[in-house]
Amino acid sequence: MKRIASAVLLASVSVLGLAACSNEAPAAKLVGNTVDNYMLADGSGMGHILRYDTHTPAVVLASYVNGDETSRATAKALMALKEKNPELVIQLINSNTADTRAMIEAEAKEQGITLPILNDEFQLIGASLGKDASGKSVGFTYTGETVVVSPKDWKVVYHGPVESAEAAVTEFVAGKPITNAELPVKGTKIAYADNSAYSKVSYTNDVAPIFQAKCVECHQPNGIAPQMLYWNSYQQVKNFAPMIREAIRTDRMPPFDADSHYRAFQNNENLTEKEIKTLIGWIDAGAPSDLADAAADPLTKAAAGREEWPLGKPDLVVDIPSYDVPAAGVVDYQIPAVASPLTEGKWLKATTFKAGNRQGVHHILAGWLPKMPANGRGFDWNISMGGYAVGSESNLAPDKWATWIPAGGAISFQMHYTPIGKAFTDNSKIAFYFSKDDPELVKRQIVISDPSITIQPNQARWHETAYVQFPADVQITASLVHAHYRGYASKLTAIYPDGKEEVILNMPHYDFNWQREYNYKDLIELPAGTKLVADYWYDNSKNNKALYGDNTKTRTNPDQEVVWGDQSFEEMLFTSVQYRWKDETAKNPREDLQQQLQASQMLTAADDNRDGMLQEAEMKSPMFQPVKANFAAIDTDKSGALSFQEAGVALKKKRVLDWAKQGK
Repeated sequence: MKRIASAVLLASVSVLGLAACSNEAPAAKLVGNTVDNYMLADGSGMGHILRYDTHTPAVVLASYVNGDETSRATAKALMALKEKNPELVIQLINSNTADTRAMIEAEAKEQGITLPILNDEFQLIGASLGKDASGKSVGFTYTGETVVVSPKDWKVVYHGPVESAEAAVTEFVAGKPITNAELPVKGTKIAYADNSAYSKVSYTNDVAPIFQAKCVECHQPNGIAPQMLYWNSYQQVKNFAPMIREAIRTDRMPPFDADSHYRAFQNNENLTEKEIKTLIGWIDAGAPSDLADAAADPLTKAAAGREEWPLGKPDLVVDIPSYDVPAAGVVDYQIPAVASPLTEGKWLKATTFKAGNRQGVHHILAGWLPKMPANGRGFDWNISMGGYAVGSESNLAPDKWATWIPAGGAISFQMHYTPIGKAFTDNSKIAFYFSKDDPELVKRQIVISDPSITIQPNQARWHETAYVQFPADVQITASLVHAHYRGYASKLTAIYPDGKEEVILNMPHYDFNWQREYNYKDLIELPAGTKLVADYWYDNSKNNKALYGDNTKTRTNPDQEVVWGDQSFEEMLFTSVQYRWKDETAKNPREDLQQQLQASQMLTAADDNRDGMLQEAEMKSPMFQPVKANFAAIDTDKSGALSFQEAGVALKKKRVLDWAKQGK
């Protein structure tokens, strides 16, 4: 273990001494206590999970408040420690409610802090890193408090000021006893809200209603949670109380991974601050019951059973052709088609998919074809009818929006199956809901995708990007993020014609098991010329536990390069966006705009630097090889880059397959 130079340590001590305030009371003793897991986003919106990296020799955490000199000096000293020892995981936790995420990001930029400063907005983590021997929650008391945590058992092995942290890390990694494990700290006292009232809440009046509103939909018969997790009584919830607490602290449940800091969502299932503190306070108090008898349990009635179709009785249900999935191996995409039963055209309002086997059905896509394929197989459809991915079910258009489905033709499907160790026959279904009246507006879909992604080996946060550029004004209503096992985080950003940027969807930590469509509370207005950029971060490292499942172990080695591919052990960058052309109505269709947007998809996907030109190095996809081989001749203005018009003409001449039609 490398040591920080003594001069750096002395400088840090000097700065700390000048910045420190007198302690009002001793900080809580933390050595020996277990630090409970958490997930917090930093100022940029990237998520960080405490127990994610189990291969680091040690984890170092410190408290931070914007503008506080002790915090700043601590951050600078820990940056020096990280530079000397890059294998360490070091995080700063800001539990000051006055510091917003935007302010935290600005502070980091202003101070040149490269370590993640985590936004503990509800003071859920800083005040309660863990519990002491008596069961009392203990955490940071002052700014600049530093702890060293063992990744083997997540216990604190050092607690004190930053100037002694490096020596503690060195001794710990060497397997030696830490000479000074618990030391007094000096800094500004952190102001925590008084949450004592949450330990006295009522199960009947306070706790059960939260479960009814945010949990029962999935955790009941016919819900999508496993049977063992049906929460239909107080006793069942109490049995899982420790797991529920951990799921809340890591933001795994409810399974709504979109970040509410940037946009409000119509289908937001995240817990509010009050709901979080109510559940955590109740669980920490021992999950007491105030029920007079079990028959009065409000949760039992709420979890009596979910309807077969969550949107109500469908207008039409179509059986997807069954398929026998083997116990192991790789199953190619299946693309069955069935004759459409529609004898007259309909305006499609919503679809709901019911996967025959939730564990083995990776995704389902559906679309309309003008003719029934003679061989019963078809995928390159003209009109999208929505899709299903793990954890999702329904696709619903806003009020007065719909998609026109002509009579006749065929309904085609793309079925992605993943063997689960036991053979099964899948019998999935799709339910259709049609508009009773002619709608006013037409719902469209576009996919931001990049089939040329190439993820390098042993990279924990590999970045890839793609975008689309709208040729006319649009209104965005929903979006969905899709990646595979290596997906870690994603962000969707609008770059306006004047250069202004606005995040419209942020996913601090992507969860392959919950691929939801996120419906915005208010329509997002984007003017003509706006670039909608999808950024993805992938974890192709040994920390990614999703790579080591029994069924995929031989195919998900982080030592290998990973490219775009259909199978889960390969990768995708795929963001679907639901929108409408602002001047399009049901009576005035704008197919010209849709075709123009689709024609540019492949070019904007390759344009990694977003300059509206294609450099030779950006032509990574095999689709561009005919163009790349004749680059000099196609570059008629000799600018060293191809305009979209030059590249488009060349591609058209070479009759390159337009893969973008899948986003129609």
